[in-house]
Amino acid sequence: MTAIPGFAQQTVVPKATLNPPATPLLTIDPYTSVWSFGDRLNGDATRHWTGQAQQLNGLIRVDGKTFRFMGKPSLGGDTIVPSGERQAYQAKYITEKPTSNDWIKPEYDDSQWAVGEGTFGTRNTDRTSWTTTDIYVRRTVMLDQVPSGPLLVNAIQNDSYELFINGERVAGASGVSSAYRATPTHRNGTELLRKGRNIIAFHSQNFSGPGFVDLGLVEERVIQDQTATQIGRRMTATQSNYTFAAGGVKLSVTFMAPLLMDNLTALSRPVQYVSYSVQATDGKLHEVELYTDVSAELVVNSPDQLVTWRRGRAEWASPTAGSGPERPPLDYMRVGTVEQKVLGRKGDDVRIDWGYLYVASAVEIGTSRRIGSLLSARNQFEREGRVTDLHERMPRIVSDSLPVLATSMALGKVGSRVVQRQLLIGYDDVKSIEYGGQPLDAWWRKGGSSTNGKRSATPVTMEQALQDADADYSKLKIACDLFDKKLYADALAAGGADYANLCVLGYRQAIAAHKLVAGPNCEAFFFSKENFSNGSIGTVDVTYPSAPLFLLYNPLLLKGMMEPIFQYSESGRWTKPFAAHDVGTYPIANGQTYGEDMPVEECGNMLILTAAIAAVEGNANYARQHWPTLTVWTDYLIKNGFDPTNQLCTDDFAGHIARNANLSVKAIMGIASYGYLAGRMGDKAREKEYIEMARDLARKWMKLAEDKSATDGRHYTLTFENPGTWSQKYNLVWDKLLKLKVFPTEVAKTEMAYYLTKQQPFGLPLDSRKTYTKSDWIVWTATLADRPADFQALIAPVLKFVNESPDRVPLNDWHETTDGHKVGFQARSVVGGYYIKMLEKKLVK
Repeated sequence: MTAIPGFAQQTVVPKATLNPPATPLLTIDPYTSVWSFGDRLNGDATRHWTGQAQQLNGLIRVDGKTFRFMGKPSLGGDTIVPSGERQAYQAKYITEKPTSNDWIKPEYDDSQWAVGEGTFGTRNTDRTSWTTTDIYVRRTVMLDQVPSGPLLVNAIQNDSYELFINGERVAGASGVSSAYRATPTHRNGTELLRKGRNIIAFHSQNFSGPGFVDLGLVEERVIQDQTATQIGRRMTATQSNYTFAAGGVKLSVTFMAPLLMDNLTALSRPVQYVSYSVQATDGKLHEVELYTDVSAELVVNSPDQLVTWRRGRAEWASPTAGSGPERPPLDYMRVGTVEQKVLGRKGDDVRIDWGYLYVASAVEIGTSRRIGSLLSARNQFEREGRVTDLHERMPRIVSDSLPVLATSMALGKVGSRVVQRQLLIGYDDVKSIEYGGQPLDAWWRKGGSSTNGKRSATPVTMEQALQDADADYSKLKIACDLFDKKLYADALAAGGADYANLCVLGYRQAIAAHKLVAGPNCEAFFFSKENFSNGSIGTVDVTYPSAPLFLLYNPLLLKGMMEPIFQYSESGRWTKPFAAHDVGTYPIANGQTYGEDMPVEECGNMLILTAAIAAVEGNANYARQHWPTLTVWTDYLIKNGFDPTNQLCTDDFAGHIARNANLSVKAIMGIASYGYLAGRMGDKAREKEYIEMARDLARKWMKLAEDKSATDGRHYTLTFENPGTWSQKYNLVWDKLLKLKVFPTEVAKTEMAYYLTKQQPFGLPLDSRKTYTKSDWIVWTATLADRPADFQALIAPVLKFVNESPDRVPLNDWHETTDGHKVGFQARSVVGGYYIKMLEKKLVK
């Protein structure tokens, strides 16, 4: 390795304890959520959690020489293997698993396979019908010459695909992507393709909804430049930090999201920070300039949309006597779509295309700004060390030269003393959520908060939000540093180093998958988006796994997730005798849109979480507000919950199942939770009645669920009276946390001992049907353990998955335990469930 001046001691970097598969950069809400996929900030374009490019680019110029430290801009690409969108192609396919794993290799005999044309799927537009769960496709491609540049996959899918080129696995994706999207393979054409005959093979699966798959290959046209050497990456709960060496200086870049749950003003304010620190490392003085651009991709769903922009200045009022020194004003740049159809788009794989992106910085000598094309802004900075506004043509389609908001900062002569600068990036979504037909404002817009979680009627402008964010930076930086250290220390004490790293990784992701708004009565509503699934809003069985994080740090936010469901039921708009699954499709919350109910699942979830709120707050005041509704749901569980009929539960991807033993546990715990709440409200007779009822059901459960014929260790089955099966009974954890003593302790001990015999390299499978798992449920299951060593034994493979999974995307919670591949889901709030071990430490004294 070549030595870097001033960094000789770091030429060999030890393997990090935490190697995030993707690093959060901006985490404002489900729409403004930008990540660096993979290990290096300058290794790829920055992306929205859906995978769509939303570019942040950064350059540092040292003594006239320019280095790229952030992003990897490209200029589209040249088609090598066309997708079915561009032209029909012929391929061989089957819908049953091939008898040999060699089906991906060029020499495999596919003469007995059917012949079809791409695309494949169930839609009217698909050329070849595919109606089964799986499809295996082999496509022969003849090439006269082999491209040398990086290869991109241009694909659509529902739900997943795995791509193989000439027998080698190259890429994979999961989730629903109905629009063609180019994603990197991180491989060059010459590594995979050959002159003459090539076999492009792919396997796709569809679990629900319309199935479709198609893909092609594109050679990426990359801008050639020199990169700064990344020498460090560190992630804490609220901050992501990168360090670079370039031209004799060290550059530190920190992205800070003040998502502090004891400060809802800062948490909800849609402004986050990028800060820079630069110092020389070779004992010399260097002339240094910094460049950052933020692309208009952040304000469109697709790059064919028109955008327009403007500049502005946020002036501070004159300081009063004794109020401190006058702060410099902020100059900002703003971009948004021309159409501005507020709340006009809903779904999962979509991005916001209303409202305005802001980039702001202090008015000071040496800082300048430009709005225009990416190439023109970069070229000027490389030539002159600055950008200047040349009033480029607008409006403009985003794909036309990629408009960016660019900022340059001249730092002057930099020596061993650190020089710092700061940039604010924010997004004003105008209106955030529609609930019951009423558009709702974001929480921050309503002004100062009161102790009861309600907001005043004083509106706040985006310019004021930028000024407040700028003024608050120093104190928020201190608060974030202190919080990050305390969170890690508390998690370490609760579950060890591996567990603490999982908590750090999940913190921002869990919060940013929500939007905090002022409800119809100015109460706090905290809406989740079911990311990378179906885009549902306020999904109860997403609230349930994410709840431990919010119970631990601010139960008001958990109430904000549950309140829309309660009000939906109590308004008369939801008339069924069980809890709804959701309240709509994000961001439109006008009523359930999921196609099937989960009655036992959602009733149990709402009752258990209401009891958990009472345990954390020390009173049942929240339950009292909704007691009639909770009573209806408890009655439903008594009649229908113990031995569930064929239905879905939160693990709906695994399909319908009858007599689900773990779902039965949830129903029993829901009934016990009702009794617990009655006791907290002073009704001791009802408490005794329902707790005893739950205990009686638990004894019956043990008889029906015990695998009496097991030869591999005593345990309880996946479904009642179904020997040879097993499942994680993660719902049992609430018996421990709420200290209800419904199930004998032997049940958890028996299950824990059995689970330790079923571990795979990357975790404990969800149940005996498949080898995939859900990492949030593993942490819940591990929390059943009484011995720290048993807890850590279940947690270690999850961190191994995080660090080593070949799929470097925002943390996904559904993965394969045998090889660490992602199965589905990413960037979801359910990783808030990792905090259940810390919650146990708080509740179980």
